[in-house]
Amino acid sequence: MQRELRQTADGSHTLAIAGTDVTYHSHHGAVAESRHVFIEAGLIHILSKQFSRPLRIFEMGFGTGLNALLTLQKAREQNVAVDYIAVEKFPVTVTELAQINYGSLLDAENDFRKIHGCEWGQEIRIDTFFSLQKKQTALEDIQNLSDIHCIYYDAFAPGHQPELWTVSVFEKLFAMLQPGAVLVTYCSKSDVRRAMMAAGFAVEKIPGPKGKREMVRATKIG
Repeated sequence: MQRELRQTADGSHTLAIAGTDVTYHSHHGAVAESRHVFIEAGLIHILSKQFSRPLRIFEMGFGTGLNALLTLQKAREQNVAVDYIAVEKFPVTVTELAQINYGSLLDAENDFRKIHGCEWGQEIRIDTFFSLQKKQTALEDIQNLSDIHCIYYDAFAPGHQPELWTVSVFEKLFAMLQPGAVLVTYCSKSDVRRAMMAAGFAVEKIPGPKGKREMVRATKIG
């Protein structure tokens, strides 16, 4: 997969699939989008619930590692332990990572290196508050994953990967979650919401990040 580096409106980088308008993060601000969609609407939301610790987060679309890095920083800030599991079929290369500015922008060079230096397929403890397990595989090949408190659903948009926004996919994700747990995603398309509801989720539209009026938080009621 050919990718190119682009700078977004908040100064942070994203990657784009070469020759297309498909990007890993919003051109309105990569860091701003990730904080809004996944940290504030996902992690901070579940911190208010009476879940056991450590919190278990599953990310579909590890990509540049930005969501994992921001989660690590917030876990330290909140003094809460997080076990983070992420799936990525096409990992970012060492050359691409060397160009991305998250480490310097977020004062997190060491953490960014540690996250990307973790061996794939192994659970690695980054520090007291954060463990990471990266899986280089497709979502459909994930088996026996359960007791998740929050899913960061960061797949490419339905227009580019329609197979990842179906009822059967959301049924699989629903089964991974504990009762009361949530899935958050930037996408609020009506057919996506209907697929989530058909899978059993209670779906709410909430304010989106800059450039998007709405996003979705879906809850497993029970």
